Amino acid sequence: MSGVRARGFHGVFPEERREGQDFIVDVEVQIERQSAEDDLETTVDYGGLAEALVADIEGEPVNLIETLASRLLCTCLAAPPVRAATVHSARNPRHPFGSRLRM
Repeated sequence: MSGVRARGFHGVFPEERREGQDFIVDVEVQIERQSAEDDLETTVDYGGLAEALVADIEGEPVNLIETLASRLLCTCLAAPPVRAATVHSARNPRHPFGSRLRM
């Protein structure tokens, strides 16, 4: 999934905590399906996963984007039938370093 966007109040700078900022998240999940049936019950609820990622971003503020990425990873891994996940990007487009940095 790419482009999951939500507003959070993460960061170490006072203005980040006070004003908040948009975060954009890209994740990749690998699933283990027990059958090849064309059935929604055998795959990830991507809508539910996206909502859970948004809740993570909008949730308790953290200082480090790495901490937020870890939180997002745990959420992905908790979604059945996900067996592996990668957070490719957890970024905010208006971080204090301008466009010179992408995380």
